[in-house]
Amino acid sequence: MNSIKTYWDEEHEKKAHSCPQCRQTFTPRPVLVKNTMLADLIEEKKTGLQTAPADHRYAGPKDVACDFCTGRKLKATKACLTCLVSYCEKHLQPHFESQTFQKHNLVEPSKYLPENICSRHDRMRNIFCRTDQQRICYLCSMDEHKGHDTVSAAAERTERQIKLEGSRQKLQQRIQDREKDMKLLQQEVEDISLSADKAVEDSEKIFTELINLMEKRRSDVKQQIRSQQETEMSRVKELQEKLKQEITELKRKDTSLEQLLRTEDHIQFVHSYPSLSALSESTDSSNINIRPLRYFEDVTAAVSELRDQLQDVFRETCTSISLRLSEVDVLLPLAEPKTRAEFLKYSCEITLDPNTANTYLLLSKGKRKATLMSKPQSYSNQPERFTYWHQVLSRESMTGSCYWEVEWSGTGVYVAVAYKNISRTGSVNECGFGRNDQSWALISYLNTYTFLHNNIKSSVSGPWFSSVGVYLDHRAGILSFYSVSESLNLLHRVQTTFTQPLHAGVLLVYNGDTAQFCKQQNN
Repeated sequence: MNSIKTYWDEEHEKKAHSCPQCRQTFTPRPVLVKNTMLADLIEEKKTGLQTAPADHRYAGPKDVACDFCTGRKLKATKACLTCLVSYCEKHLQPHFESQTFQKHNLVEPSKYLPENICSRHDRMRNIFCRTDQQRICYLCSMDEHKGHDTVSAAAERTERQIKLEGSRQKLQQRIQDREKDMKLLQQEVEDISLSADKAVEDSEKIFTELINLMEKRRSDVKQQIRSQQETEMSRVKELQEKLKQEITELKRKDTSLEQLLRTEDHIQFVHSYPSLSALSESTDSSNINIRPLRYFEDVTAAVSELRDQLQDVFRETCTSISLRLSEVDVLLPLAEPKTRAEFLKYSCEITLDPNTANTYLLLSKGKRKATLMSKPQSYSNQPERFTYWHQVLSRESMTGSCYWEVEWSGTGVYVAVAYKNISRTGSVNECGFGRNDQSWALISYLNTYTFLHNNIKSSVSGPWFSSVGVYLDHRAGILSFYSVSESLNLLHRVQTTFTQPLHAGVLLVYNGDTAQFCKQQNN
């Protein structure tokens, strides 16, 4: 319409107006209106184009196309392993209608069909060569694969499928185990949260009770001090009042005496003297016991003593609480290391505690090496010192995963771990490493190994070396001893429950024997 109006506007001087299409003329200029029939046809055509459904019979980018179709190819419905061709439903019909194709093997169409064809002989690679581990065709088996161990692809598939099913069963079992572990861990997460929340709630309640108890005791002590203060102040004020009255009386009497001394009347003086010369009972100031700055200082000292005692209790209790917290294990047990490099990741620094060393043991400057001497050393008296056995404990305590090595020389050595509260004196079995339920020891003596715990000996076999490795997983209750050379050889393994932190230790047998804790590099 805009085009026609523009065309007629350019011809406004003409009396007749012609149609730009058919050239028919009009006088006067006609009024243009929309052709509703043509508009409806155009709209219907647009709608038809937009809603036309896609034809799913034709092969898309992800489909296998029919090899026989020309132009736009239809989807293949089957592939023939004999013809090595993919067919659509139309071109597949001869395989159903002709006797010639009756024995052909039809399968689902696959993009990998060309890979199943031997590029050399243009035949199906339906044979598997076990010698070369590859698929081949029949002519290949008669040529370059002649004499090889060959089977049909179907037979090889059957055998591998059995193995694969076995692997799948194992895989499914692992999935079930891991899902079970996941459920256990989820339950543990919930239990940990509940336990932690309850521990926090209970701890807050207990600490609140302690605070309230301390507040009450503070209030009681304060009240007792104030009460005693009032009592003492009242007693002092009462005494002050008596003294005040006595002073007033004495001053009055002193005035009368002064007047009497000044009188000139001898008869009056003699008459008044008996009544004024006698003094009343007085408060003896020597009976008043004054203790400068020593009124309630003893109370302060007692409270200070209570504070120091509570600090000691809190210190010990907090250490115990920290140890209990460190023993909370929310993870699955770690796999025990296998190689020396893996063990060294858990290596820890071990130094010997001179306060526990028997007096016949000489410790090196770095406190890593102990030597058994023929004469006692000049050590100070310590309650922690071993008095009977020639043994010593480490300074460090261990509660996690730790590894250390001990090199020794001489006749023999006990490589041990023990609780800190193992007896230092007493009978032979009370304090000796391995001779009680407080310690565990591997004895290396005269080319033999023996394990000793609770005074029960167990024979141990293994390669003899002058270095012993010790691995401790305190939480899992694992204690393992190894002979150390180029590799590690397990000598003895203990599975138990440790109730306290452990200390490393060594016991030497004869004069001149030495034992040294090696300094390791942990990765």
